[in-house]
Amino acid sequence: MTPRDAADAGGGRWSDLDRPPLDATALRRGLVREGGLWTGVDVVQRTGSTNSDLVAAAAAGEAGEGAVLVAEEQTTGRGRLDRRWTAPPRSGLFFSVVLTPSEVPVARWGWLPLLTGVAVATGLSRAAGVDTALKWPNDLLVTVGGEERKAGGILAERAGERAVVVGVGANVTLRAAELPVPQAGSLALAGAVSTDRDTLLRSVLRSLEEWYGRWRRAGGDPAQCGLQETYAAGCATLGRAVRAELPGDRSIVGEAVAVDGDGRLVIATEEGVQEPVGAGDIVHLRPARPA
Repeated sequence: MTPRDAADAGGGRWSDLDRPPLDATALRRGLVREGGLWTGVDVVQRTGSTNSDLVAAAAAGEAGEGAVLVAEEQTTGRGRLDRRWTAPPRSGLFFSVVLTPSEVPVARWGWLPLLTGVAVATGLSRAAGVDTALKWPNDLLVTVGGEERKAGGILAERAGERAVVVGVGANVTLRAAELPVPQAGSLALAGAVSTDRDTLLRSVLRSLEEWYGRWRRAGGDPAQCGLQETYAAGCATLGRAVRAELPGDRSIVGEAVAVDGDGRLVIATEEGVQEPVGAGDIVHLRPARPA
């Protein structure tokens, strides 16, 4: 019996030696600093949803801006459109943060999930060495075996009048046999040079702090801070034929041509109409154009 077999047989928090636990002390030491955005980093072994936990805490005044909650395992994680997000313990990054962008008009808060998408894609690309892209509005895509796969997603929720809780789920070491659906992927399956979750989380949170600061200083103006241009450059949806499945059983088919100043996806239909889509499910109808 190998040491790993013995560990697997024994169970416990070290039962999967390829998936060591996060080091909460080191994360706090590396991220929490005077004058910085992050005010606290808490790691829990298991919870239903980090977003639900932080929304409740923020609404009750128990968690302020810069609070970070990370879970080794989520049992009722949620994505957009109330989709379930499940993954084995310690196989990914599952965390939420509290943001209170008081300097930014509420009308521009819709950019927060897109901003987070840019930050997550940038941070993971830097630390894992994997090319990443964004499917509008905020799915993280990687390439596995020549195919585009979803490796992560983002969910933003209001917490009272002043706060927004943004949650991130990203598959790091998920193996092929563990994929919940064939269209899913992970950084490991995409050939990541590093799957150290401590390193990845620090990189993502530092990138988020940088982009959030730029956006706030610009009063939430996505063009002025470079967010709109950067998002468009990394958005795999633009330039493709898509179908937007909208509330009320309505759909739009056309080419995704732009992301407008409100963060909406602009679709050019065959009738020559450009329709902005602010909410809905986007289906890519043809592969991305070669780079």
